[in-house]
Amino acid sequence: MSAWTPHVVVACVVERDGRFLLVEERIAGELRMNQPAGHWEQGETLVEGAIRETLEESGWEVEPTHVLGIYHYDPADLEYGFLRIAFVARALRERPGYKLDEGIERPVWLTRDEVAATVSLHRSPMVLRCVDDHIAGQRFPLSMLAHLNEA
Repeated sequence: MSAWTPHVVVACVVERDGRFLLVEERIAGELRMNQPAGHWEQGETLVEGAIRETLEESGWEVEPTHVLGIYHYDPADLEYGFLRIAFVARALRERPGYKLDEGIERPVWLTRDEVAATVSLHRSPMVLRCVDDHIAGQRFPLSMLAHLNEA
């Protein structure tokens, strides 16, 4: 039995005028929907990773304002799980023509009801849960994150 090693991912929940930023992406040839999210990379803070992933997947520059929550999900069809650190972020500006990550079809802005209506396309149950936690007002200060790296 191999060691269980969850993938650490960062995600941004961005709300603007009652709509939430999601991305349509191709996973194994199938269309899926997710918040802008991706793997946290060595050498960056969690906030930096969330900003980078949101830009790479949506073409939007954002400013994380709060931690939304920490979510764990083990898909039945994978040998690893996911630990998602999700942020509440404010949209700053779109970068038209920005080359999005491979597999990303396009960013979309959806209402909560539209997000719920596409649940069969969600990459994971974390998508709707994060939207609902955002709507419920769940927020934690960014200061709860501490990076204690040695030089």
